[in-house]
Amino acid sequence: MIFDETTCTLGEGALWHSDRGALIWFDILEKRMHMKAPGGALQVWDFPDHVSAAGIVDRDRLIVASSRALMLFDLRDGSHRDLVPLEADNTVTRSNDGRADPQGGFWIGTMGLDAEPGAGAIWRYYRGELRRLFGGITITNAICFSPDGRKAHFADTAEGIINRVALDDQGWPLSEPVPFIDLTAEGLNPDGAVIDAEGFLWSAQWGASRVARYDTEGRFIDEVTFPASQISCPAFGGADLRTLYATSARVDLETPRREDGMTFAADLDVAGQPEHRVIID
Repeated sequence: MIFDETTCTLGEGALWHSDRGALIWFDILEKRMHMKAPGGALQVWDFPDHVSAAGIVDRDRLIVASSRALMLFDLRDGSHRDLVPLEADNTVTRSNDGRADPQGGFWIGTMGLDAEPGAGAIWRYYRGELRRLFGGITITNAICFSPDGRKAHFADTAEGIINRVALDDQGWPLSEPVPFIDLTAEGLNPDGAVIDAEGFLWSAQWGASRVARYDTEGRFIDEVTFPASQISCPAFGGADLRTLYATSARVDLETPRREDGMTFAADLDVAGQPEHRVIID
């Protein structure tokens, strides 16, 4: 079940790169990105800023979100260049959860460095344009998309609600978001999320040692548990997309377990969606 024993202070941004047959993930607080194929060696890149999420452009290039920009990163040599500033003039915030959408855009959330209330926002990068979609969010998370590309989801972890919003043909929101999965009564904290090939949402739930599955009506179906308390971001991967990967974190734990902060893998009988590609121009 342990995919990689590297302990992240704040593991996040799990992403399966099918061209390379490898998982990519981040340690936000240590300003680091990892990549590893099953059974392969771990590759690590360090950055001068906090980095949190990526989208695939092609086999060799990623769009990577940092605390000041969206950058184009080359996996071959580690070179990178800024594509567009991301709240670069705001010293309070950093990037957090993000994912590519079916139309070729890249959604990225920001949040306060100390989770300042309402300091974060959801942004979308599409064909060279970065547009602010929703603001007043404390901890942006759970960015994921329905298989038909008609619905986007995101959460404010501080509120305990995963929202849903309808999209137009180009992937822009058609309306204001509405609550989809309300976890407040259970006291659960929605972190990263991903949607499988059947349209069911898998929610990593911070502090609950699990990724929970919900159907298209938002009803709880099942869960996969992991030996770390702060599970932060899931991703489907493997050759048949039937492996559920999950990152975790050690931050703020008074007595962390050995597994806290490690990255995990679990075999499932349901497949995920392939990760979408970002169109950069």
